Amino acid sequence: MLAAAALLLASCASEPPHSLVTPFPAPTTGAKAQPGSSAKLPVPPASRRDQPPVRGVWLATVSRLDWPPASSVNASSPMLRISQQQQALRDKLDKLQRLGINTLFFQVKPDGTALWQSKILPWSDMLTGRIGQDPGYDPLQFVLDEAHKRGMKVHAWFNPYRVSVNTHAATVAALNRTLSLQPASIFVLHRDWVRIAGDRFVLDPGIPEARDWITSIVAEVVERYPIDGVQFDDYFYSESPGSALNDSQTYRTYGKGFASKADWRRHNTQQLIEQVSRTIHELKPDVEFGVSPAGVWRNRSHDAAGSETRGAAAYDESYADTRRWVQQGLLDYIAPQLYWPFSRSAARYDVLARWWANVVAASGTRLYIGIALYKVGEPSKLEPDWTVQGGVPELKKQLDLNESLPQIQGTILFRENYLNQPQTREAVNYLRSRWGN
Repeated sequence: MLAAAALLLASCASEPPHSLVTPFPAPTTGAKAQPGSSAKLPVPPASRRDQPPVRGVWLATVSRLDWPPASSVNASSPMLRISQQQQALRDKLDKLQRLGINTLFFQVKPDGTALWQSKILPWSDMLTGRIGQDPGYDPLQFVLDEAHKRGMKVHAWFNPYRVSVNTHAATVAALNRTLSLQPASIFVLHRDWVRIAGDRFVLDPGIPEARDWITSIVAEVVERYPIDGVQFDDYFYSESPGSALNDSQTYRTYGKGFASKADWRRHNTQQLIEQVSRTIHELKPDVEFGVSPAGVWRNRSHDAAGSETRGAAAYDESYADTRRWVQQGLLDYIAPQLYWPFSRSAARYDVLARWWANVVAASGTRLYIGIALYKVGEPSKLEPDWTVQGGVPELKKQLDLNESLPQIQGTILFRENYLNQPQTREAVNYLRSRWGN
């Protein structure tokens, strides 16, 4: 989720790409019509617009950022580990309920492993310290039971393409050891789908079978669990300057007829979003599908339809045409990460919030705004507002704007563990006074 903020404010040394203002409606681009491609996709039910505003929080399991407690993995017995993990989650949910949070975005697929009993992915090592080891309970079912008991909705948050968070020798060895497991890691089952990008092992988004495999994972969760929604984060093509994705061979195989590699990459991302959207709505129409992309679609300097911002953007960096997905009705909601204050001239919060409000205005897509709880109370030369009076004035301005624009129907905090940090205490007290029951 932090990749978006880093990318957005990177310098733009390259020539601006050719302006491609997304038409409305727009057909899927490419040399040939792809199977299943269509602009006529399920439209979210009108009743969803009458839902109460979302007051949400992301709970990250990757690297145990928010949960489970790292100490639980070293518990003296499996029963103690289970008890510690479940109690930690109950305590978090109790605090969130008191704060007024009504929607939890729970990371069920942090990489190429699962936090549910999957027939496709091995168990996550976040739970036990070892990939594929049965944790002795089902975390997704547990969080669903506990959250629903408290009147909170749960959206299953997936990182679609990431296989691992690093490429260390120990990680390779751990992935290779899954070969004898049922199920084994995709790293050993389809090594030909795996690339390195951003110093991580990732799936190549240009391989149709890899996209089908991701869709099958989402389908498994939607079919088997009473989740309220599915969310993808902003990691589509997630490269870094020193670790670009080498998809040259894939492009030679599948990219014929596209004007550029960039267009082909955007087509690949589009294909994934289309088929996941269709699959979810065919299986369970009431399960919402959303994406939380980088806050900037495109800069106006690159595209007349873009926002008055500067720096890298989802369309050009992640190859994600997020505005188009809204226009085509592919998403029930979109939750752009607007991780900057009102005073950040390169990416003003109010400029972006109003831009997104205009994008969704003529659609059936709900708009939730992701805000940077992780920056509150943290000293910053570029963004000093986060430390003024504990960050409360900046937070208040952002929430006030969200509530003043009818197109914005919710706010999501990134991320849960920052609610428990000393530097956010004043901001959390303010949130409780504003949202709390």
